[in-house]
Amino acid sequence: MAGKAVISLSTGLEDSEKVTVALLVAVGAAESGRPTLMFLTKEAVRLAVDGTAVGVACDGCPSITDLMKRYEAAGGNYYVCPICFNAKHLDKDRLITGAEIQGTAPMWNWIGDEPATTFSY
Repeated sequence: MAGKAVISLSTGLEDSEKVTVALLVAVGAAESGRPTLMFLTKEAVRLAVDGTAVGVACDGCPSITDLMKRYEAAGGNYYVCPICFNAKHLDKDRLITGAEIQGTAPMWNWIGDEPATTFSY
């Protein structure tokens, strides 16, 4: 089995190209069979709210919505920083499929003792 992948994303739609790149990396990992987790912090927590992750970052880029659908279909999961999420007064009842309000300790528990490949955007 392929090793785990963790993609940390702190940017939201204010930089849709960075979001697109992070999602492309996450989709590539998940679709290749790696257990994959995206850790969303700062403005990226908004992406976990249903109906927020929309748009196309650039001419020729896949849509953010399509990338998130592919990530979900490949079994990818999201941990959403509880401090960031609560500070923005977002509604946890509107979380997308595969998203959980979880902090850094649960992220480390998910990684466990095996090595993991990490990316940060």
